[in-house]
Amino acid sequence: MNRFISILQFMTRIPIRIETGFDEEFHKSIVYFPLVGFVIGIITYIFGWLSLTIFDPFISAIVITLIEVLTTGGLHIDGLGDTFDAIYSNRDKERILEIMKDSRLGTNSLLAIMFLILLKVGFINSLVQNGLLWLVIFMPVIGRIGVMMMTYKTVTPRAKGMGNLFIGKGTMGMIITAIVYSSILIILLGKFIFLQQIDMIGKVLSSIIFIIVFALLFKKHVYKKIDGVTGDILGCTIELGEVLYLIYTYMLISVI
Repeated sequence: MNRFISILQFMTRIPIRIETGFDEEFHKSIVYFPLVGFVIGIITYIFGWLSLTIFDPFISAIVITLIEVLTTGGLHIDGLGDTFDAIYSNRDKERILEIMKDSRLGTNSLLAIMFLILLKVGFINSLVQNGLLWLVIFMPVIGRIGVMMMTYKTVTPRAKGMGNLFIGKGTMGMIITAIVYSSILIILLGKFIFLQQIDMIGKVLSSIIFIIVFALLFKKHVYKKIDGVTGDILGCTIELGEVLYLIYTYMLISVI
């Protein structure tokens, strides 16, 4: 429980005033990444539900997106912006790493963040209009399953960085455990709380495979650029995984 609280404090801005102490094996909290996402998902769902009692679906989609950003403190969006500024700068490895550390906002960063927000708002709006607000709960869950692949058998090109706590520390056991409990959460909430049909739940479960494949391909892509993974790339993977989850579920829903 202490380890879960520690990673929840680390990855969110939820005001949990509990002193968990120093953990020499903090990297083992990787297994709780999707569970942190579940907490974020529940918070965004509650605010989305409340918003729908006052506003229309489009405004509610904006509120949901805003609440997620506030809950994470924009940590992962910052990683998205830095990654796009650096990786797509057409520079060599050393210059890419320098750009990634630069706090200034470049054109690639601005465009990446802008389109990410627009895509999230647009697809969340579509889900809400289809009466599927519950799917928002699992957006941060699935996104964090994807990022676990970035911690498995990877190295970092940097000597220091927050991401070094996790990069290369993930195990297949952690990944399998996270997939199992995330799948159970999807089945239990989908079937018994939101009264969804098995085929709909199956489509949501299939998004796990889709996001894992994306993460593996993205890992291969960034390795070609900098021979490793950084903390910014971990954050970027979460954000891209979330928006791809929304796109994937929307496409499945549209063919029901």
